[in-house]
Amino acid sequence: MRICIATGIYPPATSGPAQYAAAMEREFATRGHKVDVVTYKLENSLPTGIRHVLYFFRVLPRVYRADFVLALDTFSVGLPAVLAARLCGRKIIIRTGGDFLYEQFVQRTGEKILLSKFYSAMRAFSEKEHFIFALTRWTLRKASAVVFSTEWQRDIFMKPYRLSEQNIFVVENRFDEKISDEPARVKNFIFATRNIAYKNIDAFKNAFAIAQKNNPEISLEIYHTLAHEELMEKMKTCYAVVMPSLGEISPHVILDALRCNKPFLLSSESGYAEKLKNIGVLVDPLSENDMAEKISWLAQSENYAQTQTRVRAYNFTHSWGQIADELLVTLAKI
Repeated sequence: MRICIATGIYPPATSGPAQYAAAMEREFATRGHKVDVVTYKLENSLPTGIRHVLYFFRVLPRVYRADFVLALDTFSVGLPAVLAARLCGRKIIIRTGGDFLYEQFVQRTGEKILLSKFYSAMRAFSEKEHFIFALTRWTLRKASAVVFSTEWQRDIFMKPYRLSEQNIFVVENRFDEKISDEPARVKNFIFATRNIAYKNIDAFKNAFAIAQKNNPEISLEIYHTLAHEELMEKMKTCYAVVMPSLGEISPHVILDALRCNKPFLLSSESGYAEKLKNIGVLVDPLSENDMAEKISWLAQSENYAQTQTRVRAYNFTHSWGQIADELLVTLAKI
């Protein structure tokens, strides 16, 4: 086949979607398929709407030549790619990443709303957010199939976006083999994240300051733009990794922590909370006291050793190759 991958981000960017795009390009090619990747360029500097139009005209000829399209988000590339696929009569799978509407709303309002509660009540959406919601619903419903990385996000999206179960699939994220088991040099907690509201940075910093009063040996390192390779080097010798977001679907940084055999604090509001609740330590992202207590708990050597034993014993893997094969199986079903 000839496959078109539509993505807003691509290496050298280091985020999860960028890694996903490059990995699927590689895996599809090794299976004998021809792969075209269309990523944002000038679109990154343009406002919403205009960038969608430009991307549509860039992706359209690639979609026309393709047998199958894989779009790696629900709005930025998902919308123009679905429109192009429908015009050209091509099958398209949308692989959801985060929730663009939720991120935009929390960023604008500063409201501390959990992702699992976001669609359960009417929100005071701006005109732009109403527009995003309507177009995202159209995009998801018009795709040939929608692939989620967790059942948790699937269940959140089903009702508000009026999705059909026949078109919905779950393909889990990559879980890599272990690469390191180095001891921590100091009691430093790494928080690698984008600097945006729903990541809950200020609340966690407050919680850490509370915990630090009784545990002066601990420190917090926050990274917003660190290259992935450099982050991994720092993670190999860190004490623990944290991700306390208000809504975290399938955080790659926690999977990297597992690869490095590092204990972690993870938001209970996550698609991995159920899967990893007995491996790491779950925190309530709305409670600074709970986060502070869990930080202090993990700072104790005995508790840390118990948690690290569980992390070391966790050896579930799910390779990029398996993901590519599951996407191709999904394609055969639609």
